[in-house]
Amino acid sequence: MNTLQEIADVIKTLKSAVIFTHLRPDGDTLGSAMALSRALFMLGIQNEVVNEGDIPEKFLIFEGMDKIVKTPTLDAQGYICVDTSDEARLGYAQPVFLSGVKKGKVTINIDHHVSNARFCKYNFVRPRSSNCENIAELVRLLGVKPDKLLADYLMMGMVTDSGAFSHSDVNGDTFRAAAYAADAGADVSEITYQIFKKQTKARSQLYAEVISRLRYDLEDRLAVALVTQEILKKYGLKQDATEGIVDFALTVDTVEVSICLMEVKRGQYKASLRSKGSVNVNEVAGVFGGGGHILASGCMLFGDYEEIFDKLRYAVAQRLPQ
Repeated sequence: MNTLQEIADVIKTLKSAVIFTHLRPDGDTLGSAMALSRALFMLGIQNEVVNEGDIPEKFLIFEGMDKIVKTPTLDAQGYICVDTSDEARLGYAQPVFLSGVKKGKVTINIDHHVSNARFCKYNFVRPRSSNCENIAELVRLLGVKPDKLLADYLMMGMVTDSGAFSHSDVNGDTFRAAAYAADAGADVSEITYQIFKKQTKARSQLYAEVISRLRYDLEDRLAVALVTQEILKKYGLKQDATEGIVDFALTVDTVEVSICLMEVKRGQYKASLRSKGSVNVNEVAGVFGGGGHILASGCMLFGDYEEIFDKLRYAVAQRLPQ
């Protein structure tokens, strides 16, 4: 693996870059990409940010988010992947990235997931509560003085992936990176409100209905929430409205693992997993071809809901301390 200084040195040799983010984008992948993009522009390096899907509405309040493209328009010298553990996480942008690899593009990977596959020529992977902490350090090494917008991007990612600085993997490095962004003008109060607190009436109704149907098992140490396409249609919402539901069950004192099953389509479910620490949910997700962090991971499952529930229940039970 490369050092972050080596990554910075490689980036400074580029004349142009495409920055790739992971599918179903969250605040950390978007914050990482947009902060790095702004830093590159300050260095005179032409670049653009790519995401294969739609950007969640709550992130569109940040300047420049509407400039993210679904496929590259720039024939760039470098391809940089942020907050992305493997090529498959690029979604429909994966073939574009792999085509660039064949063409000899300089590929760079900056991530914080323990499950990262080190799939680029240059790789920097350091587990942190958010990848934006890695990007904040990279910005310093690039010699860029962040302005308020760059700082807001960094803070957006840190706030998102740290659960507003409440997760157990938050440490002194997290707060030092946050202080770096705050000193540059990041508005943590407004960012926290927009990401975690602001919501529509329809979203609050969805949340209340899903939470009221939480399913407990393994002596109440496991809680599973189910979000169907039917309930999303009922309230006129998209999948991004489900963010945060998985975290609620961890507030229940007996629950060690919380899972939110999001019905993508009939027979296909996206599972988001959270743990208080006694269970490594990266291992649980890995059973089904997914991954992420020890305390927060995800995977895709196929089949009947009851069958999927039983598989997840068994995988969690095997890892719960007796």
